[in-house]
Amino acid sequence: MMPPPLPPLAVTMGEPAGIGGEITLKAWQALRRDGPPFFIIDWPERLQAIADAGDIAVPVRAIGAAEEATDVFTDALPVLPLAAAPAAGPGRLSRHDAPLILESIDRAVALTRAGHASAIVTNPIAKKSLYDRGFSHPGHTEYLSHLDGGKTAVMMLSCPALKVVPATIHIPLSRVAASLSQDLLEAVFAILAHDLRERFAIARPRIAVAGLNPHAGEGGAIGGEEAAVIAPAIASAQAGGIDVTGPWPADTLFHDEARQRYDVAVCMYHDQALIPIKTLDFHHGVNVTLGLSFIRTSPDHGTALDLAGSGKARADSLIAAIRTAADMAINMAANSSKNGND
Repeated sequence: MMPPPLPPLAVTMGEPAGIGGEITLKAWQALRRDGPPFFIIDWPERLQAIADAGDIAVPVRAIGAAEEATDVFTDALPVLPLAAAPAAGPGRLSRHDAPLILESIDRAVALTRAGHASAIVTNPIAKKSLYDRGFSHPGHTEYLSHLDGGKTAVMMLSCPALKVVPATIHIPLSRVAASLSQDLLEAVFAILAHDLRERFAIARPRIAVAGLNPHAGEGGAIGGEEAAVIAPAIASAQAGGIDVTGPWPADTLFHDEARQRYDVAVCMYHDQALIPIKTLDFHHGVNVTLGLSFIRTSPDHGTALDLAGSGKARADSLIAAIRTAADMAINMAANSSKNGND
């Protein structure tokens, strides 16, 4: 007996001055026949204007509920309308759009948590326009964590060749060492072990951990964080049954042979993780948030204000994010069904 089809994916508007609208239109073109159905929470007329200006042959159709998206999807891009039209033009931020940007995110989360959408795919936001209106969260991921009751969120970047996690994210390099703790790393390892199993169907995830310092500290000669913080966290996770190894020198962790020995690499800071994945596969990387009660993915790039309105934006990363979210939703549903039958 075939399982019932999953609800459609919810795509957020993101920053309306950026390329989110254009790449969503192009993603629909690429996925309408064989991809997972999705809808975007946006302003229909705005998207139609982007399609017309860019000569992108995509019909846009407003829907009244998320459930309508599946039937509409093969014929038109389904749009769940916002409360009002955004004010921004291509490449020109407007502080007046902050409430609409957050409305799109809030409604996507609410619909997903209520089971009307199977996952969230977020278009990139420009935090400046949000900060100008009093937004108090460091970024997108932290806001989603807030909406999910403050759960610990782990940012993972994924492409076919590599999965990486920065243990610390958007903080100055000068604060990284002080921000690392055994508790933080143990929480990251536990979330990875659980979510890679449940959402990526990796039966026993292999986690490799990079050191913070050159040569992973070289026995304490180049830094003590490996011995004082990273190694104890690894040992504790191993004692709990998690397959985690390290700390390994970061400069030898990402070549072809090394990548065959693990499923995900945990890095100590932002660029240590993002430089290798963006070097390997710049256009197809996906930002995945783990640790939340719902699935969230996003393209691994920003708003690209300089490209907005040019018609030249590539939708590759958004397409990958949509496919990844759908695969994760299928895996979660399968695990839920299996556990319910045990």
